[in-house]
Amino acid sequence: MFKEFKEFAFKGNVVDMAVGVIIGGAFGTIVNSLVNDIVMPIFGHFTAGMDFKNLKWVLSEAVMNGETVVKPEAAICYGTFIQNIINFLIIAFSMFAAVKLISKAHKKKEEEIKEAPAAPTTEELLTEIRDLLKDKQ
Repeated sequence: MFKEFKEFAFKGNVVDMAVGVIIGGAFGTIVNSLVNDIVMPIFGHFTAGMDFKNLKWVLSEAVMNGETVVKPEAAICYGTFIQNIINFLIIAFSMFAAVKLISKAHKKKEEEIKEAPAAPTTEELLTEIRDLLKDKQ
């Protein structure tokens, strides 16, 4: 069983997939920073300084006893949801662009392969060798 797992785990596709997941996680961090640190402040500027992170619909206020929270606030944080939608759209568009570029590169490579002259068949090569040998005699 360990041998089968080892063969599975070290196949090229699994390793490639693991690398893709790691790069995807790093890319997600970059997109989060882009949205939180660049895109949302621009939206905030155009909406009179509104911070999307603080947009929420409070269902029930927090109950406090001095400094102690007796019952926490219940709220629907739709501002965070908006930020997550923007994150998703940026990631989806980036993946679309990457897949489109890769597909275009594959098509170009396939066209180059199709345009390459066909290699001679074995019979053609043998005929050429026979003719060259006849000419030398």
